Amino acid sequence: MLTNSLVLGAAETTHFAAGDVIFQLLMFIILLALLKKFAWGPLMGIMKQREEHIANEINAAEEGRLESKKLLEEQRNLLKEARSEAQTLIENAKKQGDVQREEIIAQARTESERIKDAAKLEIEQQKEKAVAAIREQVASLSVLIASKVIEKNLSAADQDQLINEYIQEAGEER
Repeated sequence: MLTNSLVLGAAETTHFAAGDVIFQLLMFIILLALLKKFAWGPLMGIMKQREEHIANEINAAEEGRLESKKLLEEQRNLLKEARSEAQTLIENAKKQGDVQREEIIAQARTESERIKDAAKLEIEQQKEKAVAAIREQVASLSVLIASKVIEKNLSAADQDQLINEYIQEAGEER
């Protein structure tokens, strides 16, 4: 009996109920339809939104990178221009400094020549005054000596005439 009961127990286990399978299959299909409608659809919508959001972020990042690259290039160009302008300003300042230096040197030379000429003129004038003073003294001494030699007193007119003659003779000998 034991073998019969084992055979019967085995038969019962191998025996399947077609109604149960159909019912389970029907329930599985209904469950799939419900999952598709209430879970899969919204889940796929969320995934689609997430995909679009990530794509938009990637596009924005790429646009930002391109904009940054463009701004970097503009900054480099502006920096080159600024350096060029600075170099030009430095060169112009050097040239202007050289021109001013030359002008100052020329002015100093002109002023030096003017002072030198003025000093020469003043020396010449002082020399002329000294020579005139010496002539007057020599003339007075000559008249004094001559009057003592001649031992006569000369009148003022005679004295002036003698002085003028002596000055002319002294000027011609010179």
